[in-house]
Amino acid sequence: MSEPLDPEDCTTMPEVRAGVDEVDRAIVDLLALRFGYMEAAARIKPGRSAVRDEARKAQVLANVDAAADEAGLDRGLIASLYEQLIEASIAHEFEEFDRIRG
Repeated sequence: MSEPLDPEDCTTMPEVRAGVDEVDRAIVDLLALRFGYMEAAARIKPGRSAVRDEARKAQVLANVDAAADEAGLDRGLIASLYEQLIEASIAHEFEEFDRIRG
């Protein structure tokens, strides 16, 4: 399979769909890596009360807001997506923490 075209070079819907499919595969790979870091955090943090860290959550949201602004993306949309991602990550970390420590 060939590399997908850049969006501005697409002239057909199959080309657009191939690009979207490739991006989605990359996003899933990156999410797997991100959740791997949540598993590492669960292993490293000293206690269950350390799993939810509101200051870190705020920092991540601020970082993402700045990145969205730089990329010219809708900051509200990105904030909403990341709110969901962070909460899912925290839930995963709690599950992993409890699994490790039984």
